Amino acid sequence: MMSLKAAARSKVILIRPGATTFDEQGRMKGSLDMPMSQRGREQAENLAEELAGVRFHAVYHAPCESAGETAALLVEGRELRPKAIDGFRNIDHGLWHGKLIDEIRRNQPRLYRCVAENPETVCPPGGESLQAAAARAMKAIHRVLRKGRNQVIALVIPDPLASLVAAQLNDEAMPDMWKVEADAGNWQLIEADC
Repeated sequence: MMSLKAAARSKVILIRPGATTFDEQGRMKGSLDMPMSQRGREQAENLAEELAGVRFHAVYHAPCESAGETAALLVEGRELRPKAIDGFRNIDHGLWHGKLIDEIRRNQPRLYRCVAENPETVCPPGGESLQAAAARAMKAIHRVLRKGRNQVIALVIPDPLASLVAAQLNDEAMPDMWKVEADAGNWQLIEADC
């Protein structure tokens, strides 16, 4: 008789940090390190309030200012210290950093359409492909999931990397990068196998 062992599952609370001025302007922030805007700080405070009753085993965040600020608000009043994880660094958009998404849509319509329809095939000039960014992030996520088996873990990761992570954990197709570029201070629950 064979015994089947159930896979260990963790609950991942995937949190997008509060918005920055680039998010509000519709600019590609990518791996640029920016603080939250006033609206973003309000979003992060609302997130912390919404999640106040959730008992986190650990809080990990991207090594950027907006994710660090959001994580710090999440752990206020808890006996937790957030930890920055380099693998959660947002996508390197190379020469696209700071560009208006609408500008790319108008000036390079074929490229814009290609990114929307087949995001895995595009790599920004001087940047990183979505596949490479997803692989880097998932390697880091598997490490933190092994540490927190059957626990609730908070991951504060900016978009578009957060949406790539969600797609990977939910075994879904890569999202339309143009639609998930901006952070908005929100969260989602994902059950993940360790």
